[in-house]
Amino acid sequence: MTSQNQAVAMADALTLLLQQQHGIAAAVEDLAKWVASQGGSVAADNALVALEGLDLHSQALIDAINTVRVG
Repeated sequence: MTSQNQAVAMADALTLLLQQQHGIAAAVEDLAKWVASQGGSVAADNALVALEGLDLHSQALIDAINTVRVG
């Protein structure tokens, strides 16, 4: 496999991880809303804090994807 092919494969894999992370974030957000509606505000707040971490990691994945695709 050439270096270019490896870069494309890496960028594609990172893109798939990012897409999965977005799906997980959407599910956690929906669950947090439901938990809050059931009176679990502390648990819902904890889920929202976890979402902030996912957002931070999403940006890191985006940066890595851009680096691999451009480089």
